[in-house]
Amino acid sequence: MSDHVIDQNAPYGRRRGGGKRAGAAAAVVAAAAVLGGGAYAGYRVLSPPSQDKDVAAAAGRLQEFLDAWAANRPADAAALTDSPDSARSLLQSVMKNIAPTKAVITADRARASKGGEGAVKVPFKVALQTAGAGELAYDSEAKVLKDASGAWKVQFSTPVVHPQMEAGQTLALAANAGRGRILDKDGAPLEAASLTGAVDEQGKGVSGLQARYQKELSGGAAHGKSVVVADRQSGAVVKPLTQGPSAKGEDIRTTIDQKVQRAASGALEGVDKNASIVAVDPRTGAILAAANRPGGMNRALEGRYPPGSTFKVVTAAALLKGGMKPMDAAACPKFTSVDGQRFENQNQFVLPEGSLFRDSFAKSCNTFFVEARRKVAGPALPETAKAFGIGSPWDIGAASYDGSVPLPSSDNELAASTIGQARVQASPLVMASMAATVKEGSFKQPVLVPDHVRNRHTAPALEAHVAAGLREMMRATVTYGAAAALKDVPGTAHAKTGTAEYGEAKPPQTHAWMIGYLGDRDVAWSVLIEDGGSGGKDAGPVAARFLEALR
Repeated sequence: MSDHVIDQNAPYGRRRGGGKRAGAAAAVVAAAAVLGGGAYAGYRVLSPPSQDKDVAAAAGRLQEFLDAWAANRPADAAALTDSPDSARSLLQSVMKNIAPTKAVITADRARASKGGEGAVKVPFKVALQTAGAGELAYDSEAKVLKDASGAWKVQFSTPVVHPQMEAGQTLALAANAGRGRILDKDGAPLEAASLTGAVDEQGKGVSGLQARYQKELSGGAAHGKSVVVADRQSGAVVKPLTQGPSAKGEDIRTTIDQKVQRAASGALEGVDKNASIVAVDPRTGAILAAANRPGGMNRALEGRYPPGSTFKVVTAAALLKGGMKPMDAAACPKFTSVDGQRFENQNQFVLPEGSLFRDSFAKSCNTFFVEARRKVAGPALPETAKAFGIGSPWDIGAASYDGSVPLPSSDNELAASTIGQARVQASPLVMASMAATVKEGSFKQPVLVPDHVRNRHTAPALEAHVAAGLREMMRATVTYGAAAALKDVPGTAHAKTGTAEYGEAKPPQTHAWMIGYLGDRDVAWSVLIEDGGSGGKDAGPVAARFLEALR
C-alpha cells in the first residue's frame, strides 16, 4: 500500500490527491484514532484540528500567561487572570525567590478540554532551571473562562503556580543544612580562603578542599540547595520539592594551626607581589599553615618555581655525604665559567682567602658550589634529593607539587643545578619540608588532611653527620650570613636564603626565598616572594615578621 497523508486542513478523513476511496481513508483514520494515532498500514496520520474554537482560544490565552510568567513579567501575566493583584504578588515572590536561569512553561493544547460553566481546563508543564538546586520540573493545570466582557481570563489560584502549594505559600530556595565543614586541627572552622577553596552559587565546591572533598562535604547531594514550598509570612519551610542531601555531609579536619596560619597571613600583609608562606611540624609532617597573597591559586602547595640557593641544602648534603666537612677550606671567587657560561655571586661579592665551606653556605656563594660540581656529578643530586622526599609523589590529602630534580644532561646543567637553577623546581611546601627534614634528621611527608591520606611517601634518614653539618651551617647563615634578618627572632632560627633567576629578561628577574626552622619549637617554614628580589633582603623581613608573631 502506498504512503498517504491525511491532510489536517482538508475535511476530516479526505486524502490529498482526490476524494476516491474516502471511505477507506476514513476507516484508516478511525482505526488510527483507536490505536492512538501514528503510522498504520502505510498511512501517516496527522491529528485532526480541534473543531472547538473556544478551547483553542482558551489554550492560547493560557500560553500568553505562561509566556509572560516564564519571561519574568509578572504584571503582564497577572493582567491575563481574574485575580491580577494576587497573581502578580505570588509570581513576583516565586521568581524572586528561586531566580531561575531558564524557564520553559508550555500549555498542553492537545489535552485541553471543556468543563462545566464554559470553563476550559488546560494542562501545562513547567521546567525551571535554578541556580543552586538544579531543575524543578512538574505538571500543573489551569482553568480559563470568559469574563463579563467576553474576554478569556486565567482563573488564578495558588495551586496553579504549583499544585503542592496552598494559599499563603510560595516557592523558595533553602540551603541544604547537611554540607560538612572544613576544620582546623582543633575542630574549629578553617578561615584560610585559598586553602579551603570556593563553593559556587549552586553549592558545589569548585576549588581547593571544597572541590576535592565535594562528595564527602555534600553528603552525596548533587546541589547545595533545594526548592521548597515555604510560608510567605514566616519563610518557614513547609515541604521540599527537589532532592536535598541523602545524608549529612562529612566534616573535613585538616592539620592547620590557626595561630600559625594567622601569623603567616599577617606576615604577608603589605607585600605587593605574589607571595606564600608554608609551615610544617618537623616531627610529623603536619602542615601548620599555607598562606597565599593574594588568594586564588594555592601557590603555597602547588606552585612550581626554581628554588635558587635554598637548594644548596641538597647540594651541601651531597658534599657532606661525600666527605666534606663544614670547616673545610672553600674558595669563593667573584666569577667562574663552565664551557663559556659565566656564573657569579649576587652583586659579584667574593669571600676572603681562607674561607670555609660553612662560610660559602652561610653567605650563599654560587661560585664555590659551581666549582664543587664534580663532587656531586652523575646521579648524586637526584639521589640526595630523594632523602628530602623530592621528586616522588606525595599523598598529602590535597593537590600539591612535590618537586623535581632531573638528572643533569650536561656539565653546564650540573653547574646550574647545584645552585637550584636549570630544571630544578620546587613548591614552597617542598622547601619547608626540606628545612623540616634537616631539623628532624629524616623526611616526614607533609600531610594536610590526615584522615584521607592513604599512602605516605617515606625516605631513608639523613646520615647523622650530614644532618649535623647542615644544622651547623643553617645556624651560621643566621648568625653571620645572608639570613641576618632572623638574628634577633626568638627560638634559635636556622635558615637558608635563595635568590632564584627566572625568565628571559636582562638582567634576569628573581624570586626571593627563605627557608628554615626554629631550634626550640616544632616548626619549619618557607617564604617565597615571586619577582621579589633578594632572599636575604626581601624574604628575610617577611620571615622575621612570621616568627615574631609565633611568640
